[in-house]
Amino acid sequence: QVQLVESGGGLVQAGGSLRLSCAASGRAFSSFAMGWFRQAPGKERDFVAAINWIGSESHYADSVKGRFTISRDNAKNTVYLQMNSLKPEDTAIYYCATKSPGTRWSTQDRTDFGSWGQGTQVTVSS
Repeated sequence: QVQLVESGGGLVQAGGSLRLSCAASGRAFSSFAMGWFRQAPGKERDFVAAINWIGSESHYADSVKGRFTISRDNAKNTVYLQMNSLKPEDTAIYYCATKSPGTRWSTQDRTDFGSWGQGTQVTVSS
């Protein structure tokens, strides 16, 4: 089991930037592909981005392509989400998660992700 703790959320104006971090402990972090999801009030938890175990491949939701970048540092057991050109519609709680082994690489289905953190709030004001 991997324990995940997100940080870096906050309040930012539209057009601004934030960098989220997800620190992992427990079983070998570097063996997992990782993902970021977000959930706005009253809405489903939606896929944002994912990165493979070594950090050489990533994919993104269409809504964040070109604005968000996922990365990881396996030496620090941490995955990051750099968010630029933020919009009010990016307001949500952001969660990181481990991608379950054997699932399709390009999946955006939250049921294909296992361990979850507690989330960090991102609020973008207009």
